[in-house]
Amino acid sequence: MTTITASTTAPPRARKLVGAGRRQWIGLIYVAPAVALVMVFFVIPLGMTAWMSLHNWPLMGEHTFIGLDNYWAILRDTRFWNALKFTGYYTVVVTIAIFAVAFPLAIFIEKPRPLTNLYRTFFFMPAVVGFASASLLWSWLLNVDSGLFSPAAYDLGLIDRKFNLLATFQPAFWSIIAMVVWKVAGFTMIILMTGLQSIPQDLQEAAVIDGAGPFARFRAITLPLMRRTLALALILSVAGSILAFDQFYIILRGGPRNQTLTAVYWIFNQSFVSFKLGYGAALSMVLLVILVALSLIQLWLLRKPEGLD
Repeated sequence: MTTITASTTAPPRARKLVGAGRRQWIGLIYVAPAVALVMVFFVIPLGMTAWMSLHNWPLMGEHTFIGLDNYWAILRDTRFWNALKFTGYYTVVVTIAIFAVAFPLAIFIEKPRPLTNLYRTFFFMPAVVGFASASLLWSWLLNVDSGLFSPAAYDLGLIDRKFNLLATFQPAFWSIIAMVVWKVAGFTMIILMTGLQSIPQDLQEAAVIDGAGPFARFRAITLPLMRRTLALALILSVAGSILAFDQFYIILRGGPRNQTLTAVYWIFNQSFVSFKLGYGAALSMVLLVILVALSLIQLWLLRKPEGLD
């Protein structure tokens, strides 16, 4: 009886194992293109960058292994730390500005009303323009002679003479902030709008019946239920701000007086102007560690509280 039982139960088990193995291979085939893209465009370049950072790697000629010397040099690079300090200041200011504009816009377009689709399209349109193209556009707008802002203000009698907005730090900095908010706020608005639309309407109606005002509903319902959406929007905004380069390179060229040098701009300068590719790779690795750490901190701060479904 034991032999008969084993012979009758073995084939179904074998079929299950074969079926499970086939499903695993099918799953691997489906994910293989994505894995290949990640390997080719992220993992391999990351490994090459880490390897280059351990070398004196000129643009031309032989490279030599120097260990951690590039990283020790970073500790003495005051220009990099000043650029990193400015990048942090810019990140804080522009992130606050983006959310200050995007959140009211998201609340405004979240509810169906006349021309809502038109408003959404209008506010989102700058997001489809590349940063390089937007920077070229604003470089013309900010031009003191042939641009729009300063000549228009002069022609309207608002100022006594044409004012160069890019000549000193404060006007130049806030001009960049205005350009980035114009460019990015629409994209952040769409992300926040999806979060607002995912909040059950029953909760809002129950809070209204209980006598909760708009601010109380926003604080007790909207913000807690939008933690994941806020985390996504915040990480994208902070990461994009830390990696800012196009607008500062095209519009300001790091000026005035190198006061708007960002971390990525300095990496570009060391790598492709001074041709210190190994040192630029080391700077890139340090910036990557900082970016990953900041993203993890943001995820931890905006983590979902226990018991909140």
